[in-house]
Amino acid sequence: MNRLTDNDRNFGPFTFARWHKRFGIGLSSGDDESPGNSLLITGFGWALRIALPTIIQPHREKKIADSWDEETVKRMGRNWYYNTTECEFGFALSDMGNGYDFLQVHFGQQSGDSRTEKSWCCHLPWKQWKSVRTSVYSPTGEHFASLERGKFFDYMKRKEECPKCHFGFEDHDGEMIVATCSIEEHEWHRGEGWFSWLRFFYPKKIRRSLDLKFSAEVGPEKGSWKGGTIGHGIEMMAGETPRKAFERYCAKEHDARQGRKFRIRFIGPAAEPAPMHA
Repeated sequence: MNRLTDNDRNFGPFTFARWHKRFGIGLSSGDDESPGNSLLITGFGWALRIALPTIIQPHREKKIADSWDEETVKRMGRNWYYNTTECEFGFALSDMGNGYDFLQVHFGQQSGDSRTEKSWCCHLPWKQWKSVRTSVYSPTGEHFASLERGKFFDYMKRKEECPKCHFGFEDHDGEMIVATCSIEEHEWHRGEGWFSWLRFFYPKKIRRSLDLKFSAEVGPEKGSWKGGTIGHGIEMMAGETPRKAFERYCAKEHDARQGRKFRIRFIGPAAEPAPMHA
């Protein structure tokens, strides 16, 4: 039987492990790589797996071995084999970011193929947050444009036309780089589908972010095959200006790949940079 997590504790037929954000129970048949029936119970930050005698069989499908040569067929005494996949029965409720909001139900073969897999899953609609608005703002906070249904490309064009601000900063190696900053805001209401009425009982969520595009690669991996950062977004605090948000971004320690840390230094307002491809 394979490992459950990287921190298993085994006591005979019992395996204990830490497993957060999941409640569920499932009976598994195992397969060729991990044979044997088992019962997995998760909840309250823990998982318990119990090895069981055979109660259910894995799914076996007879396949003609077209790739076998004559010698192999003669040695095996047959020209076929069984393709074995796990069968599982049970359910799991997982926290995907909105509380325990994702339900999975297994009721047979777990093939990994949507045509044959016996499972069902859904995001619980009363736990979801529905996006109702995406807007772009000028550097001084005036509304410039909002996304309308079916007009995504029109919105992206308007977003490019929206006034932006530019700030210079010094990268970890002393290179002077310019960040082009634009303000975008998203709004969500609680509940989807038949549960959209929940928006009247939950406060709406609004997140304002500062979209950053750098005039050159940033970080210790720039110039390598991995490449440095060329832009991303940061969350803005309530009442924060683009300058204050970017100064706060520059003041913190940044992460590169493989756990490397680096710092950058805010300089001040800058002229609009030339496009990176120019």
